[in-house]
Amino acid sequence: MARSSELFIDHSRMEIAMAGRPREFDRDAALAKARDAFWSRGYEGVSMADLVETLGIASARIYAAFGSKEMLFREAVGLYDQGDGGFATRALAEEPTAAGAIERSLREAVEIYTRKGRPHGCMVVSAATNCAAENEGIREFLADYRRRRTASLVKRLERAVTEGELPADTDTQALGDYYATVLHGLSVQARDGVAKDRLEATVPIAMLGLARPMTTVVP
Repeated sequence: MARSSELFIDHSRMEIAMAGRPREFDRDAALAKARDAFWSRGYEGVSMADLVETLGIASARIYAAFGSKEMLFREAVGLYDQGDGGFATRALAEEPTAAGAIERSLREAVEIYTRKGRPHGCMVVSAATNCAAENEGIREFLADYRRRRTASLVKRLERAVTEGELPADTDTQALGDYYATVLHGLSVQARDGVAKDRLEATVPIAMLGLARPMTTVVP
């Protein structure tokens, strides 16, 4: 009888100890929530207190799981790039022509940037245009992302020249810069609440840049 009592007491203590442990959380779901918070309000617009509330876990657990707010943000950008933000990368890789890839990129940008119930615009364009001095690393991180996106557009246009889709004297750098500017502008317009149909109406106009591409000026 005494042995049974001891076992009951030990089991009760085990239950109490387990009840006192912090509940496990879904790291992927927490990262997605953080991504949307940063996408909506930017890097500096989301405090640790906001993250605690949004993710539903203590700050100590956020640090343990992600390292720091900056590391969490960088990982959130990676998640964005793998999903919604990777539309242009996929279009450039999958479409057989540069014109098709760029038009698809513009149309999908409008679709993604204006969805109801989701953050508007591009996370990488709007999350940290300007930063306090201590967050300069974040601003440069996003600027580098945008530069690489522009470079991917230029590379695809250069391939179009090689394949004969565009004239040999096409100024691919200027054309790539132009379409990067259009994509960034769509993000800003969407954040400002410009309606989807108005943004869609700009796509055929933007595509005129490929119908009559700029040529390299020889000095």
